[in-house]
Amino acid sequence: MKQTTAVILAAHPAQTFVASDLTLGTIDLPELTPGTALVRNQYMSLDPSTRGRMDPGEKQYTTNFEIGSPLDGSAIGIVEESASELLPVGSTVRHRLGWREYAVVDDATATICDLSLAPTVSWLSSMGQTGFTAYAGLLPVGQLAAGDTVLVTGAGGAVGSMVGQFARLLGAGRVIGSAGGAEKCTWLTNECGFDEVINYRDEDFATELPKLAPEGIDLFFDNVGGWQFAAALHNMKIRGRISMCGAVSNFGTQEQPSIAVLIEAVLRRLTITGFIVRDYEDLRPEFEKKVSGWLASGQLIDRATIAEGIGAAGAGLEGLLSGANFGKALVRLSD
Repeated sequence: MKQTTAVILAAHPAQTFVASDLTLGTIDLPELTPGTALVRNQYMSLDPSTRGRMDPGEKQYTTNFEIGSPLDGSAIGIVEESASELLPVGSTVRHRLGWREYAVVDDATATICDLSLAPTVSWLSSMGQTGFTAYAGLLPVGQLAAGDTVLVTGAGGAVGSMVGQFARLLGAGRVIGSAGGAEKCTWLTNECGFDEVINYRDEDFATELPKLAPEGIDLFFDNVGGWQFAAALHNMKIRGRISMCGAVSNFGTQEQPSIAVLIEAVLRRLTITGFIVRDYEDLRPEFEKKVSGWLASGQLIDRATIAEGIGAAGAGLEGLLSGANFGKALVRLSD
């Protein structure tokens, strides 16, 4: 039986994740059966949702990791052996068995990626779940309209940087972001086309936001929650919309605001919608056609922060959760 190196959950994190909550181990690979293929992973995705899956208990939309068992998540790689007519040897496929160097994947859940449309890394970023989350959160969920003032928190990360750029390309009138650090804010305004970005580490978000959006916010795409969410509620337009994608502030140690702030949703007649991107799979072809066109024309910046080798996965995730990454966070597993 073949084996591969994988990242294993060593301990449930205390409130804040640290790299030592993970360890490396060896796991068995199943034998190939009809409809499966052996993939050598090239890149794997680092995502904030991975942290939530490390807690005890279960999530409503997925399963949590168990101590002593491997993690999983989005990855892309090359088919080296195949027992599937749909996954020929040499093809590049995206699948859900990352956090390991090799994986045996099923052709019902793996997707061949057309590298003539976008490079390998982009299939985990702008053309992957990252970009698709931004697209779904803006359009079917957020009902983006031409001329909207759009606010996105966590703007320097994978989803946030796509949200701001997609909003601009889809006709938003003004795009405002929040990010941690002057360098990240400069990148977002100078290269990604944001109109304004608040550096929440050096500026008071609640004070600065009304200065940048004095007439209010039409659409708020939230990746952070916490005090930034509370401040945004006070600056929404009447009948504004909020797309709730994530709440990375939940994984920190800062005190959270009272839910009493939600009275603003009543006073402003807001629509607040939480979403899971897999509910919008029927939009995938439309999304891939549009985003591949933006990439080909040079209208879209697709930046990645890449850690080298599976041994760097824990540190890479720790950096992601502390906001160290620009754009998509990945681990390179092989050439």
